[in-house]
Amino acid sequence: MPAWHPNFREFQKLPDVKVVRTAFFVNGAAIAVLLALALYFGIHEWQLYVLNGQVAEAERQIARDKKPSEQAKVLYKRFQAEEAKINELNAFMAARPVLSEILIHLSVTRPENIAIDGFEFLPNGVGLRLTVRGSPEAAAGYATAYLEQLRNDTELTAFDRAKFEFTNQARNTATGRLSVEFFLKFNAQYADKRL
Repeated sequence: MPAWHPNFREFQKLPDVKVVRTAFFVNGAAIAVLLALALYFGIHEWQLYVLNGQVAEAERQIARDKKPSEQAKVLYKRFQAEEAKINELNAFMAARPVLSEILIHLSVTRPENIAIDGFEFLPNGVGLRLTVRGSPEAAAGYATAYLEQLRNDTELTAFDRAKFEFTNQARNTATGRLSVEFFLKFNAQYADKRL
């Protein structure tokens, strides 16, 4: 005959009288782990979805802006070509003495009996054509004195003053005056620059 009450010494046969059962905690923990993993992967999937949307938007912007960008690159290349021309011109202008300043200085310092007939700006110097008034001997002396004056002129820093020379000397029979030509050679830094 069975006992009218359970045997409290046999714990396996006793009914489970806990308020919250152990199986509930195990199942709850498993569900919590699954929810955490689902949330983790869900967040990452959402981030990938948003990132793909941003990439697609960026690609649309790139496609939209490609033509203006290509036009800007062409304009920039043309700008660079023009800039190179301007830089070359600036370098040329800086490399050569200023013609007007030289001419003004020569006309201010010339003697009264000498007239400047021509001024030629050459790659390696300046050619001067002059007319000298006076008798043949005096005119030759005036021309030589003017050449010596130019050699001693400290304002002519662009020139190698030791290389100033007569290139031509002739008497003009119609006027009776002496026509002379001087060549004023540039310093090495100015010589052989193309005009």
